[in-house]
Amino acid sequence: MVHSFPLLYSRVNIILTLIGYAHSFSTFQWPNPQLRYADNQLYEGSMGILVQDCPSRENTTIPAQWLRIAYHDMSTHDIDDGSGGLDASIQYELDRPQNIGQGMIDSLNDFKAFRIATPFFGMADTIALGAVFAVAGCGGPLIPFSAGRVDATEPGPETVPEPQQDLASHTEAFRRQGFSPTEMIGLVACGHTLGGVRQVDFPLIVTDTEDVVQSFDTTINFDNAVVSEYLQNTTQNILVVGPNVTTRSDFRIFASDGNVTMQSFLSSDTFAETCKDLIGRMINTVPNGVTLSQPISEPFDYVVMTENPSRTVTMLWVDRQGSSCPPIGCTSPSISTQQVVFSLIGNLQGLTGTRYSFNATINASTSISKFWFEINENDGSDPIVVDNGGSGFVIEQDSMFIDNSRSENVLLSSSFNEYRKVVVAVRGDTSSSVSITTFDPNSDASAPPYLLTVITTNLQLDDSNPSEGGFTFFTVNISETVNFVSISGNIGGVSYVQENFDMTVVNFAFVTIS
Repeated sequence: MVHSFPLLYSRVNIILTLIGYAHSFSTFQWPNPQLRYADNQLYEGSMGILVQDCPSRENTTIPAQWLRIAYHDMSTHDIDDGSGGLDASIQYELDRPQNIGQGMIDSLNDFKAFRIATPFFGMADTIALGAVFAVAGCGGPLIPFSAGRVDATEPGPETVPEPQQDLASHTEAFRRQGFSPTEMIGLVACGHTLGGVRQVDFPLIVTDTEDVVQSFDTTINFDNAVVSEYLQNTTQNILVVGPNVTTRSDFRIFASDGNVTMQSFLSSDTFAETCKDLIGRMINTVPNGVTLSQPISEPFDYVVMTENPSRTVTMLWVDRQGSSCPPIGCTSPSISTQQVVFSLIGNLQGLTGTRYSFNATINASTSISKFWFEINENDGSDPIVVDNGGSGFVIEQDSMFIDNSRSENVLLSSSFNEYRKVVVAVRGDTSSSVSITTFDPNSDASAPPYLLTVITTNLQLDDSNPSEGGFTFFTVNISETVNFVSISGNIGGVSYVQENFDMTVVNFAFVTIS
């Protein structure tokens, strides 16, 4: 996988990942920051750590909390006018009785702590991704993930179904969300295979004060026990057999078609496939005008390989005049390899991968216009070319870019504060002007909503890096928690922009200042 292309004054550091998995070349076209980042969070991100093996919290489980908040966020959708959906409006709706529960706050705090929000991957995408990990973490089906949700800036309507409502009200609520009566039965059963009802949150439902929580079934895993126990009349689901008849919403929903749908869910395969479809549709329910990416059901842009210690991988490129250099001048073999550490999702799919790194010297005057890779198994077979679907990995401009070799991670030993000194190389003189916009997911807010911190700053000339090779260097200090930046510059009267530069994949030198 080409994680990024930080063009340097004299060197290029890039990464290609080869993966042992039965899949042909991906249709993913580089650059696509949104898909690349979503792919990375799904297959190499850290979210799965918190829900693996269905861990408990607050007398329920973390996955149950993550799945619940996803449904409650989505349930503002109105299929008739296209409004609402999974858009993170839940951050503005926590004061409503229908959204009661410490799990809502805990879940949003979890998502904030991962620090993965970006200009194009916000809280709504994070909530949806959390639902995918929640289901997988408890042994449920792997749900394809799509990115591209847009975060709301205000609350949605108060339309979350509540236990005391009658069947007609529930049927209408689910219809408005886009689900038929049969699908309503399935979505409730799929959601209620996890978690339960807490007495502290719903004292009118769990009336016995000695019961801290009433689980929906006797297992914590994502399975069809909620179905089998209901059909066998052994269920303890308080929304089926609770003392308050008015709040037996699960009973009314499950029995609404004479238990036909619930009987079909006695097949664990049918239950899993139905849940995969319905929860996938749930997290993909978004307002009109929001376009989601293609589903990510396997890693993008990974090249399929078997293990081969004799393999050689070479990077090739052409200069900005389009001239192919002599083989010795425009090729660079990989300098190191590293095993990929996959997430819960990757591990469940049985993925393994090796990352190849390159460190190529580029002529500053002729620069580079595009690059590609050649993989040789050295077994007599023809080399495999990885060239971004035939177009190569194109460098749009080389007049302004972050210089990885001069930028630094800085630690102040006296205070243990850390920041990043970012150096931007500009092909021009000191009359150029450059600004940087930083996107920091580390919100200072003590309670939701949690929003990106966005700051735009003008860069200053970098006195520690004098002009060289036609380049002038500018610098700025930014927070070490910034994960994406965009740079704008005016160079000789021409405007240049480098958008959505991923700071999470760069390897700056580390320095300590006393």
